[in-house]
Amino acid sequence: MSRCATTFRTALLSLALLPTLGGCYLLQAGTGQAEVIARSRPLEQALADPALDERSRAKLALVQDVRAFAVGELALPDGKSFRRYADLERRYALWNVVATPEFSVQPRQWCFPVAGCVAYRGYFEQAAAERFALRRRVEHGDDASVGGVATYSTLGHFADPVLNTMLGWSDARLAGTLIHELAHERLYVPGDTAFNEAFAVVVEQVGLRRWLEAQGRDAELAAVELGRRREAEFAALLREARGNLARLYASERPTAELRIEKQREFGRLKYRYRAGLREQWGGYAGYDAWFARVLDNSLLAAVATYQDCVPPLARELELAGSFAAFYARVEALDAASRAALCAPREGGSVRVGPGDSP
Repeated sequence: MSRCATTFRTALLSLALLPTLGGCYLLQAGTGQAEVIARSRPLEQALADPALDERSRAKLALVQDVRAFAVGELALPDGKSFRRYADLERRYALWNVVATPEFSVQPRQWCFPVAGCVAYRGYFEQAAAERFALRRRVEHGDDASVGGVATYSTLGHFADPVLNTMLGWSDARLAGTLIHELAHERLYVPGDTAFNEAFAVVVEQVGLRRWLEAQGRDAELAAVELGRRREAEFAALLREARGNLARLYASERPTAELRIEKQREFGRLKYRYRAGLREQWGGYAGYDAWFARVLDNSLLAAVATYQDCVPPLARELELAGSFAAFYARVEALDAASRAALCAPREGGSVRVGPGDSP
């Protein structure tokens, strides 16, 4: 899955606030963010380091070019982010946990100051994320999944650096991610994860296409567009399964029967992928690892967060005619207008306070 496990966008709190807010979760968030800051150094200093390998040097130079394009051509903020580099000496920056009730396709939400309510919790240590997911399964009966995240945004509250976890990517993926994260700094609505993600995805998609066109990278653009078509077809397959499960869970059947039918639906989903999409794609195996896992509601919810609002917001950008007009257009939307635009198919998420099972 391309986008659903690549970014964590909760605005982390200032370390000074942690004693007041309390809680192990906020403490680990603050400690993890402090480590990222401590490991970062200006891009110019990193580029001048003779120990830096040539591939990483080229990627950091690319970051500077893409950032300038995003500010000048996409009207994204020229703030503190992506002016520094940090080597975290690990594969992922953090790990996200998504959880749903056993018989619901809607993710639980956790609510925090500044960031509002979000449909995931991020941990800077994988073991901590796994422990929290296990607790949700054992103590609450939830479906819960853990996914590694290569980068994240603090929405401009800190000087977000480029991370070593990003440098192994293709140029197109790196450029798209930078645009995506800067879009979050341009607009973020506390408590509306689906809208925030869709907004950033739309800016990323159109912005990346324009950057590739400006660079004359036609072959890369064709590959990106093919990947997006596959991603849309993958999301549509999961959306169908979510709808089937939502109707099942609303049927008021006995619990034992619900569990059996739930597993049958996930079995059918795997079959539709292998016998349908994979064959349609000529054997392309890019999503095999996703389907190799034990599937549950939380995995479907994670994809939904990144996909459901994208088409209507893409239409808004097309109608606006420019990025500046698009930003003004969506910033003017109130909560009811955003909800109507995204039109979720099922009921609302289950909200949980910051102190719930930290």
